[in-house]
Amino acid sequence: MSKKTLLEVLPELGTVSLGRIHWNLGTAALYEEAVRRGEGMVAASGPLVCLTGAHTGRSPNDKFLVKESASQGDVWWGKVNRPVTPEQFDALYSDMMAHLDNKELYVQDCCAGTDSNHRLSVRIITEYAWHNLFARTMFLEQPAGTVPGEHVPEFTVIDSPSMKADPTRHGSNSDVFIFVNFARKLILIGGTSYAGEIKKSIFSVMNYLLPLRNVMPMHCSANRSSDGEVALFFGLSGTGKTTLSSEPGRLLIGDDEHGWTERGVFNFEGGCYAKMIRLSAQAEPEIYSTTKRFGTVLENVVMDRDSRALDLDSDRYTENTRGAYPISFIDNWEPSGQGGHPKDIIMLTADAFGVLPPISRLTPAGAMYHFLSGYTAKVAGTEKGVTEPQATFSACFGAPFMVHHPGVYAKLLGKRIAEHGSHVWLVNTGWTGGAYGIGSRMKIAHTRAMITAALSGELADVDYVRDSIFNVDIPVKVPGVPDSVLQPRSTWRDGADYDSQALHLAEMFSENFKAFEEHVDDVVVQAGPKI
Repeated sequence: MSKKTLLEVLPELGTVSLGRIHWNLGTAALYEEAVRRGEGMVAASGPLVCLTGAHTGRSPNDKFLVKESASQGDVWWGKVNRPVTPEQFDALYSDMMAHLDNKELYVQDCCAGTDSNHRLSVRIITEYAWHNLFARTMFLEQPAGTVPGEHVPEFTVIDSPSMKADPTRHGSNSDVFIFVNFARKLILIGGTSYAGEIKKSIFSVMNYLLPLRNVMPMHCSANRSSDGEVALFFGLSGTGKTTLSSEPGRLLIGDDEHGWTERGVFNFEGGCYAKMIRLSAQAEPEIYSTTKRFGTVLENVVMDRDSRALDLDSDRYTENTRGAYPISFIDNWEPSGQGGHPKDIIMLTADAFGVLPPISRLTPAGAMYHFLSGYTAKVAGTEKGVTEPQATFSACFGAPFMVHHPGVYAKLLGKRIAEHGSHVWLVNTGWTGGAYGIGSRMKIAHTRAMITAALSGELADVDYVRDSIFNVDIPVKVPGVPDSVLQPRSTWRDGADYDSQALHLAEMFSENFKAFEEHVDDVVVQAGPKI
């Protein structure tokens, strides 16, 4: 293909002088390219293992949206959605094109959204071969070797880790940048090798577009029973969202990003992106098996260079070790990527204070309260400077990706719950018997038993007691779980210590929710913890 023709089908690259272009390479070819370029190594069990360097996670402070007339009225501007001017974006784009001049590039044409009525055609242009493989794995792929020009992208991502931003010239926060331009339908990413920025940038686009069409975008996993009953799992990183939705007895619709339409739910992606640290073959057999597969991309997982054996327990590079793999690697996946309206919605939290009940039932108002709160807790050692449990509130269980005000998504959720009578549960996968460092992590077997009981309807007829502080209803019995586990206060040695810690967390909930009080009905405010 001539350079002129390439530029005709790659208008995103402007007038850059093109080097070698690799178009829609398949998995095997991208493996070869990544190894040839020294970007990664193949593990003995088959995955491609890559390191991301200094950036081992997302850089939320480096994400910016272009403030332009067509979209600025819909955007929730502030700490999450920071503005840059069209002129600053144009300057960065111009400098990025100069940086990519005559470079070898990889192009992957793919889509986001299994529902054809809401599918987004995307193009991912990357400097690294392994980033292109990541994109091919995570999105809905086109057949390998798809002819250039047949795919017309609605949004394009240009990703160049070696490109550095200039805060003075470009308006960025640092030399890392994730710039989203809704008017030009273009996303620029650079200064970081963390591949997750690619997938989350498109998630942000879906979070902007879909509410305008009365579709609820969700940061959640989803599965369904053999008779079609759908469950959603909301939760921040580390709460067990991916693990608990990959259940052998249910079909996995998707592990991270979904939409809820008037017909039901649909997955945005064709792959899964799971945390790998201390993965257990016993507790998480489905996900563990993907670490033995050709086609899995592992980020920052420690590997012996000689034997090529993996050490999933090591956090030498980061706690946030990751694996990207096709959803088809999960034996019980749902090929359509779609399901009906959710019968159950599970909101997951890893409470490091050890005071939330392991499972509780929420009212519709309580569901909106906890959805807007989006609570979990960081524990000591997972991030630099974290020496004791720290509460984290992320609206809608995914604030960094929410473009509209959180109230927009909460109202859509409340509307869907009311229309379809979904049951909502708050599940604590964190600590029991004391805070982190004193208590112990909730047994995954107990958590699975509680979720199984909720989804099967076994908790419909049991008695409940109202928690006097957190204002939620706790079942007095759950099959397969000791009664003593269900009431968190009874698991602590000193009830007064529990009361003090519970009140402390309730006050943090209340303080955080003040930002939303004017945007919701009073019944939602009253559904929160009681101080």
